[in-house]
Amino acid sequence: MIALVVTPDGLPLAYEVLAGNSTDKTTLRQFLAKIEQMYGKARRTWIMDRGIPTEATLKEMREAGTQYLVGTPRSMLGKLEQSFAERPWHQVHESMQVKLAEHEGEFYVLAHSDQRQLKERAMHRRRFKAYGRGLHALRRRCRPGQRNRISRDTLLGKLAVLKQQAGRMSGAVIVHVPDEGQRPTPQNFHYQLNAGFSGASLERDGSYILRSNATQSDATTMWSMYMQLVFIEAAFKSLKSDLAIRPIFHRVQHRVEAHLFVAFMGYCLLAALRKHIEPAAPGLSPKAVLEQLGAIKMVDVCLPTTDGRWLIMPRHTEPEPEQSMLLENLGLRLPPQPPPRIRSGKLLINEPEDQSTTA
Repeated sequence: MIALVVTPDGLPLAYEVLAGNSTDKTTLRQFLAKIEQMYGKARRTWIMDRGIPTEATLKEMREAGTQYLVGTPRSMLGKLEQSFAERPWHQVHESMQVKLAEHEGEFYVLAHSDQRQLKERAMHRRRFKAYGRGLHALRRRCRPGQRNRISRDTLLGKLAVLKQQAGRMSGAVIVHVPDEGQRPTPQNFHYQLNAGFSGASLERDGSYILRSNATQSDATTMWSMYMQLVFIEAAFKSLKSDLAIRPIFHRVQHRVEAHLFVAFMGYCLLAALRKHIEPAAPGLSPKAVLEQLGAIKMVDVCLPTTDGRWLIMPRHTEPEPEQSMLLENLGLRLPPQPPPRIRSGKLLINEPEDQSTTA
């Protein structure tokens, strides 16, 4: 387990390694004490997923004056609906808005994303369609004469799996199952749409709640602070994929720590690059910038001369309009084209897959 200490801007300060064979809830208390012992007391804000702190731990943090910002189950929205209704929305960017409400000495941030709403509704549609197809398949297997006709116990077991996969969307269908002792048939196993299904919970798609005891921040600032957790998770995900330095299979402790140090340095580089490009290209991630600039190649154009020598002209490819605009925003300029050079003797030609760089 890796814990990262960052500034409010997301720049890394330090990291700590904890044993991986323990649950998140059991590590928070000791880590709070460890950070304070190592780095002294300070006005820190602990940003955590909702599965890390328990209610008892949050109570201890409030009593000790320790600030936290943690995700909260969306079910809390029912209790806070009236409090949020009286508060205005604040626009963070084009598709994100937030509002702040106080409840029992804590502050709650309601965040709503239009893009996330579209994504979650598409997921609900897929689950509902899969649930319907599963019910149809089970009903076909209830017909008399079917070679793979199922029993009532098998039907109930498969139905439970379908409901679990469908989640909340299973409530949109009323399913009638055969009584105990009856063999399933299309007559005693049937289903219909639930006219009384409440879509109130679906109206909350795209929304999530943050919970904090910090009293000196507005909703936009608190949401931006929580996004640091998203950036960090995305960064360590890129360490797994782009840099291919995780998962870790070391068995010796000091080798594990050395490997994690390399991962931490990679995140430092990624965070510094993100801060550098943020003012110039706020809509692009470091990975997207590297991919765009990585398309600019350096090639050698090789031309034979009449006296048996070779004229070699190193050339970098001309940037596309998007690349030129990105270079300009970042304050970068491509170097001038290198001068040509003459080479005598036999020229080593690249392999066939690389011969596109040779004329």
